[in-house]
Amino acid sequence: MSNNGTQNRKAEHIRICLDGQVTNGVKPGFEQVMIIHKALPELNYSEIDTSCVFLGKKLKAPILISAMTGGCEEAKKINKNLATAAERCGVAFGLGSQRAMIEKPELSDTYYVRDVAPTTLVIGNIGLIQFTLGYGKKQMEAARSIGLDALALHLNPLQEMCQPEGDKQWKGCRAALEEACAMAGLPILVKETGAGISAETAKLIEQAGAAAIDVSGCGGTNFALVEAARGGNGATFHDWGIPTICSLMEVRQAVRLPLVCSGGLQNGIDAAKAVAMGANLAGIARPLLKPATESADAVEAKLNQIIGELRSAMLLAGTRNLEQLRQVKYVLTGQVKDWADQRLTA
Repeated sequence: MSNNGTQNRKAEHIRICLDGQVTNGVKPGFEQVMIIHKALPELNYSEIDTSCVFLGKKLKAPILISAMTGGCEEAKKINKNLATAAERCGVAFGLGSQRAMIEKPELSDTYYVRDVAPTTLVIGNIGLIQFTLGYGKKQMEAARSIGLDALALHLNPLQEMCQPEGDKQWKGCRAALEEACAMAGLPILVKETGAGISAETAKLIEQAGAAAIDVSGCGGTNFALVEAARGGNGATFHDWGIPTICSLMEVRQAVRLPLVCSGGLQNGIDAAKAVAMGANLAGIARPLLKPATESADAVEAKLNQIIGELRSAMLLAGTRNLEQLRQVKYVLTGQVKDWADQRLTA
């Protein structure tokens, strides 16, 4: 893969995610989680506290702007707008894959956001597969050079299998993960890219020394379809993966690490359900992408809408804070219940 090839691919991904069909028939499962409504909540909206701490940083709300882009000129504006809004709203911000800036250091400014987000949690992003292909300590240092609080290592075997120029050699990744966690010098968050993480994989990630996991389940932006739009074979694999809620249930039962639930979240009700089922943060990406092409104000308005919906859902569940939200009763239906019955122990 040429350096310009990586840069061009990033620009293609933005265009396809904005204009193309990048979701499939698989639902993330939020509609099959029913939080018990409390008609006598004995709670004022003004009392609700959505603050939390994640990887050592205090946030005003349990929201992560999930990784989207970087490495091309369009991405610079998008990342600045997203990070500016994250700072204003007190939520976390995740960068897109930094492979482009590692290959071409002059692209670093498309990822640098500390000038507009000096205090909020900023999470970098590099692919674990690169550690098995000659990327190591030098590359990790380059990724950290833009002032990160934590670093995400993304797992994307499905995307790579569907990508015309994808990396197909995945042997040695477990050892690479252990090495990366040991040398990072920052908290490591291991994340999928839209196909979910199983209980078995979560245990391996915890054993390797990761500080947190982002389940990034199936039901949101589908990178098999994104790569199909670029000429890959992703259409065949459009429904491969673990639905988001199912992945969250598996991982929450398997490990005690802090969790991000991402993959198809659309609003504050989805965020409330994610927290109720054990997530520490709710990751949201595509609903913020179009606003990010417009302005930081547009992103801020969308974030405030989502946080307001979360607060309303918390009141309707009778919960004053996130700890109480994690204790609410809920009912599972449909595929999510079937998954729980077959995969989760009593």
